[in-house]
Amino acid sequence: MTNPSNTYFAAHAWVQGAWARDVLLTVDASGHWRDIQADAPLAARQGATVLGGPVLPGLVNAHSHAFQRAIAGLTERMGAAGHDDFWSWRDRMYSVARRITPEQLEAIASLLYAELLAGGYTHVCEFHYLHNGLDGAPYADPLAMSLALVRAAQRVGMGLTLLPTLYMRSGFGAAGLRDDQARFATTPDSVLRLVEGVQRQTGGLPTINVGVAIHSLRAADEGAIKEVASFAASAGLPVHIHIAEQTQEVQDCLTHTGQRPIEWLLNHLPLNAHWNLVHATHTTPAELQGVRDSGAAIVICPSTEANLGDGVFDYSGFARIGGQWSIGSDSHVTRSWSEELRLLEYSQRLTQRQRNVAAQTGNSVNTAAVLFESALAGGHSATARQLGAIAVGQRADFGVLDAQSSALLGVPTEHVLDALVFSSPDARFSQVAVAGQPVAAPALWPTLAQEFSKVMQTLWA
Repeated sequence: MTNPSNTYFAAHAWVQGAWARDVLLTVDASGHWRDIQADAPLAARQGATVLGGPVLPGLVNAHSHAFQRAIAGLTERMGAAGHDDFWSWRDRMYSVARRITPEQLEAIASLLYAELLAGGYTHVCEFHYLHNGLDGAPYADPLAMSLALVRAAQRVGMGLTLLPTLYMRSGFGAAGLRDDQARFATTPDSVLRLVEGVQRQTGGLPTINVGVAIHSLRAADEGAIKEVASFAASAGLPVHIHIAEQTQEVQDCLTHTGQRPIEWLLNHLPLNAHWNLVHATHTTPAELQGVRDSGAAIVICPSTEANLGDGVFDYSGFARIGGQWSIGSDSHVTRSWSEELRLLEYSQRLTQRQRNVAAQTGNSVNTAAVLFESALAGGHSATARQLGAIAVGQRADFGVLDAQSSALLGVPTEHVLDALVFSSPDARFSQVAVAGQPVAAPALWPTLAQEFSKVMQTLWA
């Protein structure tokens, strides 16, 4: 008889890109899938924990700025200038970034990560550039803000890839940072020390790892970028970078370097499967081909890109050439991956005036399956961890759908994923597990909500 503590049974589970029936799921001592058995006979199920709804693998949220959860819904009014775009939004975002303490960041991130878990994400890549004290001077413990995020993830059960970020200047040609960016200041050496410090503090935690981030080409010079990239390559770490998000950024890069941002990156750095290019909203076909040929992935953040008026990523062009991508919620105006995938597909439908665009580019009839499988596959590049499938050797992250959610009522099993992505309000997950263990977030929700509300009252008094 199997051990009930590490064996689950699901009437339906998403395995190898389709719904499998009567699936016995066994987790090993390290929290990874040891065995997946579809069409399991009744005798084999004895002693297993029965999961009460359709089971999906957990999804990686490949791009997060946790502190920005504190401004969700609070930047939606026109400023005095009578014009609003990414750059004016950024100034409003800085007004909060300058005031958040480590204790407040932990409270904000704890609630956010609980929300992400409730939305079916089981791991988050935290693009972390809020390092220094309120006055811009380093904290006595340089890891103060980093470990606040680690504690938040551990508290609610979220997997975390922490990405300390290189941020040295305010823009192309600038000598340094603006006064309101002083909290972001790092150097290649300080990024290395942050990575090593977090590794020392979290080395025994199976769901926490680190990588590095480069804020953007405008935020550091070539030598510093190459130094961080070289360190990451020697250590086998994932590398994330904001790139080509806004048209002004593209124009500024052309003005100062003679090349477009992704063009410059391809010509100056040895991109590979550890690289993750965040946004890449404004690209050429040649750039997308270069990214694909390098093995790098693109992180698409549909809700933030829409909220900030960035533009629409050329999903069709990238998908048709087999480009790898992942999904992120970035500024957290939504915390649901089904909403991100829905908006990604709908943006393509609106611009191309066609339906089921992802299905066409994926040579499939099932748009939701193409989107979901692609987003799952991108999780490995984003984290450098075995994540993204109910498969032997992958970390045992999964969510159990509540079949009584209004969007799923009466829907045949083969269409459950379609309804999850394209019918709202979003279906609920009744249970979420990371590394084979149910997460603690639901039981903590009243406390998390109270702590978050207190922080919001302080920030917005």
